[in-house]
Amino acid sequence: MSARRITVLDYGSGNVRSVVRALEHVGAEVTLSAKPADVLEADGLLVPGVGAFETVMKGLKEVDALRMIGRRVAGGRAVLGICVGLQVLFEDSVEHDTRVPGMGEWPGTVERLKADVVPHMGWNTVSAPEGSVLFDGIADERFYFVHSYGVQDWKFDVTQPAMKPPLVTWSAHGGPFIAAVENGPLSATQFHPEKSGDAGAQLLRNWIGGLR
Repeated sequence: MSARRITVLDYGSGNVRSVVRALEHVGAEVTLSAKPADVLEADGLLVPGVGAFETVMKGLKEVDALRMIGRRVAGGRAVLGICVGLQVLFEDSVEHDTRVPGMGEWPGTVERLKADVVPHMGWNTVSAPEGSVLFDGIADERFYFVHSYGVQDWKFDVTQPAMKPPLVTWSAHGGPFIAAVENGPLSATQFHPEKSGDAGAQLLRNWIGGLR
């Protein structure tokens, strides 16, 4: 089977080269771009994110990423967010005591972690639900986190009986927070797979292996 074509969204977010290298390492054909054709036609879209929530949202808007991500999700085309790329998929953030709207794909607010020491930086375990594709074979591994904010509550109402609820993976630092969400074509991780060694590489393989 030919290599899957993955576009890493290029909107000025930090060091994306490590993400590109990690995807190439697991056999993907990778393009770093924000061009609509590259974003919309790829087998998978990876949305990286480091820094402040508001800055990431601004960068996404500047390249029309919100519309393109929405089109992909509506069409059942895979999207994977990483770190702040997970956070912006929720309703809003109160980082630095300023409420900033997110994309609203999932309910929840990004808040400062309830821990004595932040940022939460280093390796941590996760609690993945049964049936997870991302964590297949690696649910007992550790993953690398670097963040001070996260989503610490999950309230998702299934409005249609036939609708499959999202799979939510949790971790903890001072209290529980969402480490990953799998919701049809839309998935995201709070940790950095590209910095998580063999476990992170396998998670990327699992995501790529599930692409249509």
